[in-house]
Amino acid sequence: MHPAAFRVALTGGIASGKSTVADLFAALGVPVIDTDLIARQVVEPGQPALAQVVAGFGAEVLDASGRIDRRRMRERIFADPEARRRLEAILHPAIGAEMARQSLAAQGPYQLLVIPLLTEGGRRDHVDRVLLVDVPEELQVQRLTMRDGVTQEQARASLNAQATRADRLALADDVVRNAGREDELREAVAELDAKYRRLAGA
Repeated sequence: MHPAAFRVALTGGIASGKSTVADLFAALGVPVIDTDLIARQVVEPGQPALAQVVAGFGAEVLDASGRIDRRRMRERIFADPEARRRLEAILHPAIGAEMARQSLAAQGPYQLLVIPLLTEGGRRDHVDRVLLVDVPEELQVQRLTMRDGVTQEQARASLNAQATRADRLALADDVVRNAGREDELREAVAELDAKYRRLAGA
């Protein structure tokens, strides 16, 4: 990680609108380091982590193009906590190393690290602030059913597999609500950006 950089972790539950909020910060000139994107990059064909996943889980986790079949992998680790731990033991070091590389290369007033599972991981010692994108659970269910074409039951199961809203709120230093209008969200992000620039400067 960049030793002097001021880092803000952006987190939130599934379908809370983390990407939308990250895009608003990026539009203000803030470097965004997204662990979801990095998690995809480290298992691209030719990457060492992909070879480790295949060695650990077998070639049946690949699709026809030689990439990880995400749905099949999700189903496999969803049903088996031990398999999930094995996968995390492969991916987390690779993601951490790439995040540190991007952090060192980033310019800007401060850095925004998008870490969806920050609360579940229970560690926040590598960031200065935690910003939570908060939405009511009913809205998450509604967005999930529309976005992913899943049933309400499946959407609720996805929510239940993550940390609770209360746990996330307990970890957060700052909260941005994403249940209203887009202009309200943009305004809230601009205020947070001004605050983080002040803190980074101090």
